Amino acid sequence: MTTRDTDWDGVRLHVITGKGGTGKTTTAAALALALATAGRKVLLIEVEGRQGIARLFDCPPLPYDERKVALGLGRSGTEGGDVYALAVDPEGALLDYLQMFYNMRRAGTTLTRLGVVDFATTIAPGLADVLVTGKATEATRRRGSRGGSHVYDAVVMDAPPTGRIGRFLNVSTEVSGLAKVGPIRTHADTVAKVIRSPQTVVHFVTTLEEMPVQETLDGIEELRELTDGAIRPGGIIINMARPAMLSDADLAAAASGSLDVAELVLGLKAAGINDNHGLAAELGTELKEHALQVALQNRERAELLTSGRPHYELPLIPDGIDLAGLYQLAAALRQQGAA
Repeated sequence: MTTRDTDWDGVRLHVITGKGGTGKTTTAAALALALATAGRKVLLIEVEGRQGIARLFDCPPLPYDERKVALGLGRSGTEGGDVYALAVDPEGALLDYLQMFYNMRRAGTTLTRLGVVDFATTIAPGLADVLVTGKATEATRRRGSRGGSHVYDAVVMDAPPTGRIGRFLNVSTEVSGLAKVGPIRTHADTVAKVIRSPQTVVHFVTTLEEMPVQETLDGIEELRELTDGAIRPGGIIINMARPAMLSDADLAAAASGSLDVAELVLGLKAAGINDNHGLAAELGTELKEHALQVALQNRERAELLTSGRPHYELPLIPDGIDLAGLYQLAAALRQQGAA
């Protein structure tokens, strides 16, 4: 029986970060599928312009428009809800902002053609972050007609890497040098109010290797320091975890190089494989490497647990990630109570 993780109660905006190469986008997509249970509608947002979500769901490049890309993971014999996706960029977010607050989309399009948007976001990079995060928080707050229920039950944002996540989310500080008062400051304050509220958490994706683990722990600490604890870290999602294929005793023997090669030869013969070319010795070498890898994973996992954050593990899928693989990862998150 799955135990639901109560650490996520009330959370509607899930920000996903992680060191490059840890599978951040894949994890964000899997979480969106896991959250989209029967009747629930989830928006998956990409902010780095890489079109990673489109590749994962095998669909055309995402425009600045919310498009349905998949059905969520079902529950108890029922079909899943709907997963929508959106690729956000500063230019599109600015046009959205001008239309929403000033009904000036046409003027914004003209400014874009003149290069004003690129110029503004280059000299004031904090403005780009405010515009991009503003779209995510707007979708989180958006309600149906006449102030009904929220349009999206959850929003998952595939955010920048861990090294930049604190500055990216700390929009009030980033914009303070740009505008003390006025509509930009008001917009930034609205964004910050959502990001710093209990409905937002930041999940950290890592693999069980020294550098990603250390960057994860540093990222959690930096987030706390930059925001005085106002922006909450969520869970640590360990991606591409490799299962141990031997018992603890055999792992210890393999790591020390003391596995009995004669027993390996007998085992190969029992499986109908002849050891004509020293296969047992080669197998012993591979088992030693596996045992050392498992030991490394165990050390890094123990290091992550010192953070006190809930953690979840996603298996390594050797054949690469396709839509079936995404559903497999979504099911793993669901089974561990992450949705």
